[in-house]
Amino acid sequence: MAQAAVLGTMFPSADRGVRHPSSAPGAPDRSTTAGVTSILKRRVDSVQRFDAFSEISASDCVSIVADAQEMQFPRHSAIFSAGAPATQVALLLSGCMKVTHSGNAGQEVILRLNGPGDLLGKIGNPVRMNHSYTTHAVQPSAALVWERDSFEAVVDRFPLLRRNIASILERHLSELEVRYREVSTEKVSSRLSNLLVRLVSQVGKRTDTHIEVALSRRELAQLTGTTLFTVSRLLCQWEVQGIVSARRETVLVHDVPALVELAREE
Repeated sequence: MAQAAVLGTMFPSADRGVRHPSSAPGAPDRSTTAGVTSILKRRVDSVQRFDAFSEISASDCVSIVADAQEMQFPRHSAIFSAGAPATQVALLLSGCMKVTHSGNAGQEVILRLNGPGDLLGKIGNPVRMNHSYTTHAVQPSAALVWERDSFEAVVDRFPLLRRNIASILERHLSELEVRYREVSTEKVSSRLSNLLVRLVSQVGKRTDTHIEVALSRRELAQLTGTTLFTVSRLLCQWEVQGIVSARRETVLVHDVPALVELAREE
């Protein structure tokens, strides 16, 4: 966490002793109250668009996000590291994170990509454990970060939050099953085109002329279970056709329907 710059301060709930202006000595500090209210409102507006907060009222959202810290992670920085105690839980607000595991020979394998609305960290396990994997920022990212005990308390308090988290974890499992099936049964060109189509909706940044997917060719190779050479060759072919443009650590997608058609042709 030392690599992250704290954007906002933690706002304890009333039962943890936050001082209200009405009970403070002297004149009420209305500007401070307004600032806290503004920050909490911005947080609630941010999280209510995510599946984790589906059907949760704004007032309950305030209670859930009040004890979180808003943090920013530069590209390549780590939010969680393998072997470190799993003491925090994070909700990704913007950007993209990759969950990786290093093999005995030191090679990195990307297990999952996380986009805005995804939860990071160990959730729901009563046993205190260390992180099994490392989570890095693929692009500059922002997240709300809770101490694990605090997050577990709000999950127990709000059953809708627990239900939504279970649905998200089920979706992640389904995505892993799809990737396993693709690696086992499909050609590399189909796997890569399918992956790029998913990434466009998950972490793509839209401009007037293209959609930017901030992943390197090496990372795409890890996600599709193939070699850097094969990914580079396919991207070069598709660039000639005007479908994508490959940069050093980014792929610019110009024609999403063409990518979908490539997957169907295989």
